[in-house]
Amino acid sequence: MLSTASMALSGMNAAQENLRSRGHNIANLGTQNFRREQVQQAEAAAGGTVTTLVRAPVPGPAMAEDLVGQLQAKNAFMANLAVFKSADRMADALVNMKA
Repeated sequence: MLSTASMALSGMNAAQENLRSRGHNIANLGTQNFRREQVQQAEAAAGGTVTTLVRAPVPGPAMAEDLVGQLQAKNAFMANLAVFKSADRMADALVNMKA
């Protein structure tokens, strides 16, 4: 099983991949026959999360979905960052108690 910090870091990486993909989709709104990228997220065996990048089955924009997805990814990144920072502070407090 992964540590709390490792799981939070995997969540941050997944959110970052989602942000990148959504930005790519928005940047290509005007590209003819463009098929959007979609990030699929799944639980990793040892904990945390893994992502897979797939193409949408049909061409076409989904600007509202991508804008909302960017906000969700930003919030997921910030939540995982808070967990990561809390785990780091907790580890520091434990080390300082033993010193």
